[in-house]
Amino acid sequence: MAYPEIDFLYLSEPDMIKAGVTDVVACTETMEEVVKLLDEGDYRMGGKNGNSHGCMIQFPENPEFPGMPKDGPDRRFMCMPAYLGGSFQMAGVKWYGSNVDNRELGLPRSILMITLNDKDTGAPIAYLSGNLVSAYRTAGIPGVGVKHLAREDATQLGVVGPGFINRIGAECYCKLRPSIETIKIKGRSQRGIDAFIDYAKEHCPNVKNYIVCDTVNECVEGSDIMAFGTSTPTGGQENFPYFDPDVVKPGALITGVGAMNTAKELIQDPDTKLVVDNMKLYDSWAEEYPYPTFDTWFLMGSKWTDMIHDGELTRDRIENIGAIVSGKAPGRKSDDQIILYSIGGMPVEDVAWGKTCYEKAVEMGIGTKLNLWQEPYLY
Repeated sequence: MAYPEIDFLYLSEPDMIKAGVTDVVACTETMEEVVKLLDEGDYRMGGKNGNSHGCMIQFPENPEFPGMPKDGPDRRFMCMPAYLGGSFQMAGVKWYGSNVDNRELGLPRSILMITLNDKDTGAPIAYLSGNLVSAYRTAGIPGVGVKHLAREDATQLGVVGPGFINRIGAECYCKLRPSIETIKIKGRSQRGIDAFIDYAKEHCPNVKNYIVCDTVNECVEGSDIMAFGTSTPTGGQENFPYFDPDVVKPGALITGVGAMNTAKELIQDPDTKLVVDNMKLYDSWAEEYPYPTFDTWFLMGSKWTDMIHDGELTRDRIENIGAIVSGKAPGRKSDDQIILYSIGGMPVEDVAWGKTCYEKAVEMGIGTKLNLWQEPYLY
């Protein structure tokens, strides 16, 4: 930039698509670099501990002021700041509002925007449509797990929660494991199941069979890769999708970007491998949502921090996916090893994939240049 003048690039959703935001394999490769930096510690997020998921505005069940929104499923605003080092050297923030009722207006549940900022001056570099950045990076992180931890000969994928994230995820997993021929689906609505199958038929040409399941256990049974991606349940862990350990196929990789639950016996089994995207994130949630965290925060990794609190699990059982990717920790030890992989999602991922797409947009001459000022009125 030629300071003090500041220009930045605005990228709409169509611009982002042209810049490659929907390339799920390229996104997964970017996420591989991200998880290594997370494991090394070359990043910062919000809060004094540098690991906060973000700052969230939640609303009361019965507002006392006219016009204040009322609490409901996924009814919130959230700001998620981050800095990521390595080859990215970028700061940024994802901001979004979320409301399930948006669908009645023809809108997605969450509407997201991402700002990329110069790490030294704080000047805006780009303002990006964020829905696809967030969705594809959310699928890319479990994609890293599939790439490094799933059996090479996986033939069956199970999906609990056939929403957009698991649609993209299925595309990713089928490209990483082209041996997948069958997808089992557990959903809450026929419309969602049908939309998933339509998407998979277009993007997963190797799949020959689709099986709709009535129960979570039925979906888990026989699956080599499991993907849990349900919307946030309310009412505590009793309402989280639950699977019995005895239905898990030997060698299965079970991933969760959404709520999932199972018996402690499977978690405590020394042969079960426990993996997270970034253990420090779960420590931060344990501070923010005091024990029992899992009742409030639905990710499997929070069940593990609760078990550590209760002396039912030792911390050294849990490994960062970044340590596995970089070779500092072992991957799968046998074809029969069951692996549980908890994914929390972090704004560093949005910054990384957003910057990657921004650079491609600049290269392609995509986007609208906006001027902040020729020179600042105050400085």
